Amino acid sequence: MEEPGFRVLILTVGQTREPLETALAEHTPNGVVFIASQSSQVTVAPLLQEYGSSLKHYTLLIEDPESLIESYQIGQRALAKALEWEARVVLADLTGGTKPMVAGVMLALSGQGVTFSYVGGERRDRLGRVESGYERVRLLEDPSVRYGLREWEGFRRAWNAGNFPAGLDFLQGLLARPLTHSEQRFYTHLTGITEGLVEWDRFQHREAQKKLARHLEPALAIAEAWGHGAKVRVLRALEKAYERLEQLLGEGNRPSFALLADLMANAQRRAEAGRYDDALARLYRAVELAAEADIHQRHGLVLRRPDTYPKSLAALQSRASSLRGLKETLALAFELDTQTGHTGTLSQRLYGDYSQRLQNFLERRHHSILAHGTKAVSPADYTALWNYLAEYGLEAAPAWPKW
Repeated sequence: MEEPGFRVLILTVGQTREPLETALAEHTPNGVVFIASQSSQVTVAPLLQEYGSSLKHYTLLIEDPESLIESYQIGQRALAKALEWEARVVLADLTGGTKPMVAGVMLALSGQGVTFSYVGGERRDRLGRVESGYERVRLLEDPSVRYGLREWEGFRRAWNAGNFPAGLDFLQGLLARPLTHSEQRFYTHLTGITEGLVEWDRFQHREAQKKLARHLEPALAIAEAWGHGAKVRVLRALEKAYERLEQLLGEGNRPSFALLADLMANAQRRAEAGRYDDALARLYRAVELAAEADIHQRHGLVLRRPDTYPKSLAALQSRASSLRGLKETLALAFELDTQTGHTGTLSQRLYGDYSQRLQNFLERRHHSILAHGTKAVSPADYTALWNYLAEYGLEAAPAWPKW
């Protein structure tokens, strides 16, 4: 293990030695990673003879110094080597090398906590090179830090993974930076939108609606004024999602197919995050809710609320408040439809499937560590029940947009 404060300098190598010596003298590293081409590696040899015994060193050769992609890959390897040496401080001097070489390395190291420098000077020869003895090291600010690119990328990744609380943390980091008035307003509204999705993901639909109603429209207006295509695309798609949320709320506190679609979308997000136990638990409830929504749509009553039953169904009313599990719920829905002269309904088909098909799916949920067992739910367990619901035309609401 290296001593605390171990410093590694990444050097792009050109045809002249002086900038490299100036950077070495200024930064006094404990280790150096040289990035050189086949033609410029000769510049490294005398430096290794002079400094090699006093510091760690490693040379990366780039085959095509005019390739931006290869230069980017070499930059990543240079940073990996510095971290392999357990560097506490990583610096990069970008004076030497071709323009594509410097650009690629800069792209690879930007936003990674690297300090950049450049060896310049006012006195230059007729070829534009700084005259020997007049070199001056200039520290360069990483633009990704100034403009919050790392925070934005973190937010984007968190959002796309459905981890909206983590996305809020990255937005707070952006809001802590110096921003224009327009940027301040946009990221404040985006924070409100993300908070709305957090509430929505927790089934707090009314709170989500309040947040989105307040923040979605002004955020979209700013994004359109900026001409930021990705932001406009995401926010316009959220407008469509907001319409579905209002439709869901319009159903009131009753079982509905809109609520079922929302529940299945929630399960889908859990599955995408690898949380299959949570996802399968939601699909278990989806089977039950499908029967409840089907009954409510046809009869206008809530299966579990005796006060919503008409007098003609008084014989079934007493069972409504004591339903314990899925089988009892499906059985009551089946009898309700049968007594009212309906055949082939969704509720009846679900009940008919219980013994032969559904029970096998649900056993996997019962054996889950989040239910009554000790096993983890597999992706196949989740997919099997998802596909079963799809056979009956039961689908999730459209997924929320990604960046």
